[in-house]
Amino acid sequence: MSSTSPSVPHQETGKGVAFGLAAYVAWGCFPLFFALFQGVPAFEILLHRVIWSCLFLVGLVTLLGRWAPIRRALAEPRRLGRVLGCALLIALNWGLYIYSVETRHVLQASLGYFMTPLVNVGLGMLVLRERMARLQGVAVGLAALAIVIQLVMLGELPWISLALAFSFGTYGLLRKQVPLDGLSGLFVETLLLLPLALMALGWLTQAELSHFLDDGRTTTLLVASGVITALPLLAFAGAARRLRLATLGFLMYLNPTIQFLIALLVFHEPLAPVELTTFVLIWTGLALYSWSAWQSRPREAKAAVSSR
Repeated sequence: MSSTSPSVPHQETGKGVAFGLAAYVAWGCFPLFFALFQGVPAFEILLHRVIWSCLFLVGLVTLLGRWAPIRRALAEPRRLGRVLGCALLIALNWGLYIYSVETRHVLQASLGYFMTPLVNVGLGMLVLRERMARLQGVAVGLAALAIVIQLVMLGELPWISLALAFSFGTYGLLRKQVPLDGLSGLFVETLLLLPLALMALGWLTQAELSHFLDDGRTTTLLVASGVITALPLLAFAGAARRLRLATLGFLMYLNPTIQFLIALLVFHEPLAPVELTTFVLIWTGLALYSWSAWQSRPREAKAAVSSR
């Protein structure tokens, strides 16, 4: 027994890394998928993403036998307010992201997701009164400086980046207060959005503005948008169960890095010197943030042991 037991955690860690890589690489490649839609507005793609992901998750939750936490959540309407807030924020984030691909602002989307960890730190300090380590404060300051430089030099805010970062950061803040796992939470969120999505799609259909069923390619892509929403989340859930948060945190940077490369190499988006300066400042802030998180690990472990 002693000869095999050490390999079990190692195997689980290996699986966790594989799941994490699958999730973050898939999310990073999302611009390639959403770029396939031709002539379909971001709003309509968002509606189908909600509808088909909800239907796909019904089958998935049934297959995995995960209805119990969902029933408990739906049985307490008072607690659904935060879930509805999460649902609206994630819908806003999804819609903005699709719009950024549609209008070829993938660099801005990449910047937004690079900024998200730093926004999380700032929101934690402002809303939850969490203490900010010195390096984390410097990291947030660098992110703020990057935005100010872009505003002064280009005369405009990177509003897509800011909206993506703050919508997803606020979503994470609310999501912490919802006692649902990733799969159950996503299903309840899409379930709450489903009536709104169906009504909006009904209006589009009645006004003859819907592109659904226009041709087989578009219909397949719209249906597939729901499936590709859920599959990376499942991979992420498998990674989260097997890996430390620090490891997940480092893997997280794969997503915006891949988006950044796709924007430059595939979509050939221009990167002005000022925008490059913005990225460099954000990357420096992330390096400081990651180093601070890495240094805090021994202290957190000691605190956890002493509290037992």
